[in-house]
Amino acid sequence: MKLQTATRLGLYAVLELARDPDRTLSAADLAERFGVSNHHLAKVLGTLSTAGFVRGGRGASGGYRFIGNRKRTTLMDIVALFEPAPGQRAKEPGEDTDIGSALQRVLLEIDEIAEATLRSISLETLLAHL
Repeated sequence: MKLQTATRLGLYAVLELARDPDRTLSAADLAERFGVSNHHLAKVLGTLSTAGFVRGGRGASGGYRFIGNRKRTTLMDIVALFEPAPGQRAKEPGEDTDIGSALQRVLLEIDEIAEATLRSISLETLLAHL
């Protein structure tokens, strides 16, 4: 499973904010920390906010903070916001051949294993190992 940049940024942002849910960080602070543009990260934070994982505020005391449940939120909960579910992606050239079909079955199984692993790891579990 190859994760899109937005997915990785979503994971980084949620984990950074969940590390200390009482702390508020600006999009600019987070973007600088991860070495990405503020604009790109702001879009990711918007998705996380709409999903109810973070809350953002404007103004001098504005910024983002984690409002989810660290124990119940899994890595897959975040990944699912940005990635298509296994079997829901667009077809690629060669998939309609017998070799392509056989390979796709293997790749789909790998994706399903990766998804099960991501579902088994909560934010709390990962943060406990930092």
